[in-house]
Amino acid sequence: MAVLEHLTSQHAIDLENKYGAQNYHPLPVVLSRGEGVYVWDVEGNKYYDFLSAYSAVNQGHCHPKIIAALKNQAEKLTLTSRAFYNDMLGKYEEFVTQYFGFDKLLPMNTGAEAVETALKLARKWAYEKKGVPTNQAKIIVCQNNFHGRTISIISASNDPVATENFGPFTPGIVSIRYNDISALQEALKDENVAAFLVEPIQGEAGVYVPAENYIGEAYDLCKSHNVLFMADEVQTGIARTGKLLAVDHEGIKPDVLILGKAISGGVLPVSAVLANNEIMEVIRPGNHGSTFGGNPLACAVATAALEVVEEEGLAQNASELGELFRKEMEKLIQETNLVRLVRGKGLLNAIVINDSEDSSTAWEICMALKENGLLAKPTHGNIIRFAPPLVMNREQLLECVSIISKTLREFEK
Repeated sequence: MAVLEHLTSQHAIDLENKYGAQNYHPLPVVLSRGEGVYVWDVEGNKYYDFLSAYSAVNQGHCHPKIIAALKNQAEKLTLTSRAFYNDMLGKYEEFVTQYFGFDKLLPMNTGAEAVETALKLARKWAYEKKGVPTNQAKIIVCQNNFHGRTISIISASNDPVATENFGPFTPGIVSIRYNDISALQEALKDENVAAFLVEPIQGEAGVYVPAENYIGEAYDLCKSHNVLFMADEVQTGIARTGKLLAVDHEGIKPDVLILGKAISGGVLPVSAVLANNEIMEVIRPGNHGSTFGGNPLACAVATAALEVVEEEGLAQNASELGELFRKEMEKLIQETNLVRLVRGKGLLNAIVINDSEDSSTAWEICMALKENGLLAKPTHGNIIRFAPPLVMNREQLLECVSIISKTLREFEK
């Protein structure tokens, strides 16, 4: 079969529509190249990337140090499975555990796999360490969460799009209101609760930032009830919110830390679950695993990606530029009738559009932004999330602010 070397955007879209499962609704732009904060489509049009692959590309597209690590390791050894030791995994585990301050790491591939790993870890810990009766362990989650799309994880979801016609669901999951300490207090009265799984900021829900003391109080409550506090930092971690982890804003250390996305700089699927010995030791040979989890290529790439975060001061950059961005976006509340609310932390931000959730306004604005050279995506109908690569500089950010402002004014007319 002949392979076409040069596709038009429409041809590429047509191919996906014909041969691919329709489980996404992408913005109609076909990207073929990326560098730093920029991406180019197949026709050569240049855009600012303001989604960063849902915060997987915090270090920017095709970061030279990360790509060099990929190439170097790919020429030597890519995969052994865990049937044998390899010369990269131990070094990687030492590096990452010291980087985040934990005793042990369990390597996986995707964020959803990492969340599933954390659920299994919490249940086994509950039976073997806390003394919860067999098959009675419960995990507390928050409404409007997004932890992934596996059966167990959507069992924790209240999004009908995620759940309709996918039952029966996994039992033992208790859903409470987010940012509601009294709801957590009530749920923790059940002695069979193993863990509280929470996003420090709910990204897919529209960059919903909880009250300043919520995460810290939730952590203290879990400690007082001998319940594991599990932080899903797949999207909020790795410097996105202006600190290495979003929980660092509250000065707490979760019992279980869940990482993915930017831990590899968007180059490979890499995820990790970190915990200290007294928790992780319940996992024994045969309890959990993955053929690709902890592969040498992933270890080399993730090590380089985390080094870039530290060497280039990406957390500090996200903090400074995030404050500037929100300040500029808040001006639009006064200057247009389109923006109702601005929220976020670091370079994870969103604007809430003055329209209903089931409107198409946010989508239409994102289409207009595309035409003006900036790519963003709506979430929940009337919210636009803005999350550029953390390597962005002040001049580039202000240019993007100008594009957003111009687009909204044009759209309003």
